[in-house]
Amino acid sequence: MRMDSQALKKLARAVISTEAAAVAALHDRIDDEFVEACKIILECLGRVVILGVGKSGHIASKIAATLASTGTPAFFVHPTEASHGDLGMITANDVVVVLSNSGEADEVRLILPLLKRLGVRIIAMTGKPSSTLGSHADVHINVAVDAEACPLGLAPTSSTTASLVMGDALAISLLETRGFTAEDFARSHPAGQLGKRLLLHIQDIMHTGEEMPVISKQASLSEAIMEMTKKRLGMVAITDDDLLVQGVFTDGDLRRTMESALDPHTTAIGDIMTKNGKTIQPQALAAEAAKMLQQYKIQGLLVVDDEHRLQGVLNFNDLLQAGVI
Repeated sequence: MRMDSQALKKLARAVISTEAAAVAALHDRIDDEFVEACKIILECLGRVVILGVGKSGHIASKIAATLASTGTPAFFVHPTEASHGDLGMITANDVVVVLSNSGEADEVRLILPLLKRLGVRIIAMTGKPSSTLGSHADVHINVAVDAEACPLGLAPTSSTTASLVMGDALAISLLETRGFTAEDFARSHPAGQLGKRLLLHIQDIMHTGEEMPVISKQASLSEAIMEMTKKRLGMVAITDDDLLVQGVFTDGDLRRTMESALDPHTTAIGDIMTKNGKTIQPQALAAEAAKMLQQYKIQGLLVVDDEHRLQGVLNFNDLLQAGVI
């Protein structure tokens, strides 16, 4: 078998063009039926159950996952498993969305009467409105395509892409209507970087108590160096007896000080500290701290309360280990 590079490129481009045309055709299918489907789901007191067989089943599973992560409780059920007991997972308060390009899948047709008897609302997503599924549904969303991208016209390609895109259109329309926010999204994705950036607060990762490098302004430079070395956070906070922040001294300040002829044993840290160092409050998002470090090109922050009392210390490595940056 001889591989023709140009022929491969031509075939691949043809697939993309065919599927792009199928997606573009969906634009005019966003009609009153689509709006009614959204309305039914928004009024649902239970969950949205997505059904599909074969390749449609894979797309249905993905749509269920997208809905669930964007504020619409949803899960996937395979029609075959439904007819063998999983139908018990569906209640009268649920809404069922069924995907089938032909609308005639045997596994789907078998359970349609049972779903109707249960009294659930059915939303069909097919390429044939007059099919068995289309005629049994309360609402039909048309995802018909002119041609599959497969040159044999057999493998589900354009049809599955169209269904996936329509499912995304449904999920995002619901998301916007519900007023679903980035914070809501983060709550359903706590392990991801977005979740950490939107949910993790300074107080969750800052160093407190004995871990904080703290000295008084009367302490010497050598004492400051010892405290910085002991706590290993690249800085030391200078406070009064009530932990009111007076200033900060960092590794960078130390390097600059070493270039001078100051005696570390006699030089008071209060004379060389940075008096107006950058601070942040405990309830601030960790992402805000990351932004400040980048903006001001610094390696750490003192965490203070409304009265400027020291609450904790945070550095670049803390944010890195927390997965915020």
